[in-house]
Amino acid sequence: MEIIKRNGTTELYEKEKIAVAMRKSFSSTGQQVADQIIYAMADEVETFVRSHIDNRSVEKIQDEVEKVLMEHGFYAEAKNYILYRWQRTERRKALNHIADELRDESITHVLKGIQADFPENEYNPAALAEKFSGFCKPEMSSGERLEALIKAAVELTTQDAPSWEFIAARLLAHQLKAKLERQAEAAGIGSFYDKLRYLTEEGLYGSYILNTYSQEEIEEAAGFMQPERDKLLNYSGLDLLAKRYLIRTHSHEPVESVQEMYLGIALHLAMPEKNDRLQWVRKFYDLLSKLEVTMATPTLANARKPYHQLSSCFIDTVPDSLEGIYRSIDNFAMVSKFGGGMGLYFGKVRAAGGDIRGFKGVAGGVIRWMKLVNDTAVAVDQLGMRQGAVASISMFGTKTCPNFYSSARTTETTA
Repeated sequence: MEIIKRNGTTELYEKEKIAVAMRKSFSSTGQQVADQIIYAMADEVETFVRSHIDNRSVEKIQDEVEKVLMEHGFYAEAKNYILYRWQRTERRKALNHIADELRDESITHVLKGIQADFPENEYNPAALAEKFSGFCKPEMSSGERLEALIKAAVELTTQDAPSWEFIAARLLAHQLKAKLERQAEAAGIGSFYDKLRYLTEEGLYGSYILNTYSQEEIEEAAGFMQPERDKLLNYSGLDLLAKRYLIRTHSHEPVESVQEMYLGIALHLAMPEKNDRLQWVRKFYDLLSKLEVTMATPTLANARKPYHQLSSCFIDTVPDSLEGIYRSIDNFAMVSKFGGGMGLYFGKVRAAGGDIRGFKGVAGGVIRWMKLVNDTAVAVDQLGMRQGAVASISMFGTKTCPNFYSSARTTETTA
């Protein structure tokens, strides 16, 4: 037996849904009622549905639920059920308004998912629609309107309603998915293996991945991906991954999803495994995508790429010579270029006032070199992912110590 939904489509009638709705109305008043009474009233509603072949709309069925509740004397429950219907109607109106303003039919499914997963009053779509209307301008494109909707959800995030940040992440994920679909269509990408071939040919993916894994293994690994795990990320986390760690084209367009990033990292990390390699890929992927572990910036950014430097921290001792100092700075620049940070030990560099080639008191000390290192950290900003990271270190008790300590207390000489 089928019923007619509000959008004109049909679905199978389920008596259990009627029973659940009635049970919620009793829960709202705190009244205890036996399941047999609930199901007896649900049977009455079903009898009505079966006897009205030409009028099996959702609205008519809900009208009958109200009628049955009142016929059995459950007036308070019927009142709450009516209020529940009204609230649902208002939520639908708000969602439909947002979808109409976005001019994007695909957003409807996302909005319905948000409504189902965040039913609390704090996350009423009407609040989102009102905030969105304040940002939305008639001349905006569909993409700009989606940006405004994401901004609206972010600004609704408060200490009392923190899950708006997860709602904003759902909207951001929808935006990212749409961009990836357009990019894949333009590039003729039909599968994950096709994508890896394309990215490898473009110099964006390390050729060692396709050299290590067969097409069959790549396709099997693609089956490990669980797109719904994107929902574990809040807006801040997803936005950070999208801006810093997802592979982008040379024109800065994203070409991989979050789950593809996690799988790419897993493929990289599992390469040394000789036995059950794909099982290790799955284990690594699950750990990453479930947010059970996280990786350092170089691993997230560089694993699966041509320049796969995975380490975060390096230490170098700066020699007491012009050639050695610049060699250390050059080493730091190369490390920073691919996401690493470095600790530079300046304890061997002569202090200010020292001798150089027999000339008394002409040494400038380490502070000038620290400033140069700081400028290098600012200039070599890890491919735009984040600022460079460097620590300047010296031994306590040397002549350098007072000046070193003084400089560490000023922001102008620290990276």
